Amino acid sequence: MTTNTPTLSLPDDLRSPLIPPDDKNRLDGHHEPPVERLCIDVMLRKYCGEFGYWQFKHFVLTSMAWALEAFHTMVMIFADREPDWSCEPGSDCVVTSDVCALQPGTWRWDGGSGMSTVAEWGLVCGQKYKVGLVQSLFFGGCMIGAGIFGHLSDSKLGRKGSLTVVCILNALFGLLTSLSPNYLTYVLLRLLTGFSTGGVGLCAFVLATEPVGPSKRGIAGMSTFYFFSSGIALLSGIAYVFQTWRSLYIASSVPSILFVFLILPFISESPRWYLIRGQTDNAMSIMRAIAATNGRCIPENVYVARDEEVKDNDQKSFEARSKEVITGSVVDALKSPLTRIRLILVVGINFTCSVVYYGLSLNVVNLETNLYVSVLVNAVAEMPAFFLTAVLIDRFGRKPLGVGTQWFSGIFCIAGSFMGNEGAWKVIRMLCGVLGIFGMAGTYNLLFIYAMELFPTVVRNTALGCATQAAQLGAILAPFVVVMGGGIPFLVFGVCGIVGGLLTFYLPETLNKPLYDTMDGMADGENEA
Repeated sequence: MTTNTPTLSLPDDLRSPLIPPDDKNRLDGHHEPPVERLCIDVMLRKYCGEFGYWQFKHFVLTSMAWALEAFHTMVMIFADREPDWSCEPGSDCVVTSDVCALQPGTWRWDGGSGMSTVAEWGLVCGQKYKVGLVQSLFFGGCMIGAGIFGHLSDSKLGRKGSLTVVCILNALFGLLTSLSPNYLTYVLLRLLTGFSTGGVGLCAFVLATEPVGPSKRGIAGMSTFYFFSSGIALLSGIAYVFQTWRSLYIASSVPSILFVFLILPFISESPRWYLIRGQTDNAMSIMRAIAATNGRCIPENVYVARDEEVKDNDQKSFEARSKEVITGSVVDALKSPLTRIRLILVVGINFTCSVVYYGLSLNVVNLETNLYVSVLVNAVAEMPAFFLTAVLIDRFGRKPLGVGTQWFSGIFCIAGSFMGNEGAWKVIRMLCGVLGIFGMAGTYNLLFIYAMELFPTVVRNTALGCATQAAQLGAILAPFVVVMGGGIPFLVFGVCGIVGGLLTFYLPETLNKPLYDTMDGMADGENEA
């Protein structure tokens, strides 16, 4: 016997699944894309553009600060120069005589005592050492300021805040210097100007290059020194127009005021600094602005994150960690074995490079040519070195180029130490000096971008500050090497170039590597590599 069981049919609208859908979107057939967390370098490559119009404008405006640093640093060449002098009519002095052997009142400074500090305060003969003292104390102030503002730009003030402060201080101290009533006041104000000047270059460099993508960062960073050399060239024209040292200090300080009010408002803070300070919304806002200005778009589900947070799948953990303020100091850099060795090597290389660069540059005042023309030619001669290193940096890498440029300079300096100072040998020695500064100018340019890539964001400006301090120490010692005379300075410069190249051998290559944000992120990234 067969039993037929009737089948109950339900209307479609009464049917319900045994397992409800996970969310409303899935029920409607819509799938919300998962959250994508990217570090800044990846976001620049994937969504924003590595060097579009936004980065170009930001880079040019920020790098103008390098010209300001050139003004405040190199103004001493003209303000502290020894002017020409001539005999008083009717006196028994002879123009070919040494001024130190002449009686007071028998000679006078051409153009009057206001032409330079040397003429106004009689810094000649037994007082000549005071000119070198001012220069050394200026670089001593730079050394102190680089360390302090390097730390402040990584911590409370930020990159833009620190750049604003140092530009204001530069303008203030520069204008006050023009009012110096005596030598001691002048020395103090030059020391204070050096203190603020020491932070200009490193703050501007990091602020200009941090928003640039990894494949474009090398050539962008190498291009910042064009602004420094252009500043020196422009200063020679300013000094030609403003002949007295007091008017020159005013003319070289006013651009800092203009930069603060006319340029800085159009410069953005670094998104990397916002990120390590826990201000992820501000960092994301800048990243979206970069993408929009470059004609690109960042999807709504994409967010910027620190290195170690990119793989964090726990949303609550990510939100908590992203708000943390991560700080670092030189102590943190020295505690980590990875960054400790790098910091020691970078400090040593910057010291030796600076001794050579500033030592060879000081020979300009010893040339028996027009000072304004000599400074202009010296500034222009460095630019081919910047161009070559900018072209070659992404082809050969930072490390081979760093070694090559330093050894190039060292070899020609050593060769110059064996040349005589008469006849044709004098010309050959001068050529060796030109080639020596050509190679070291390329190294000096390279070291900033190399050092920047060697350290994470949290201690990047601090590390660059230490490197700049070492460079300023080399600048302080360079004049003492120059006064040795003969072939000794060339020999010292040559040895420094060779030693600097050897130290560079122990640094890792950073070509196409990301800019890490934190110490842990760098350690994880290097271990994976």
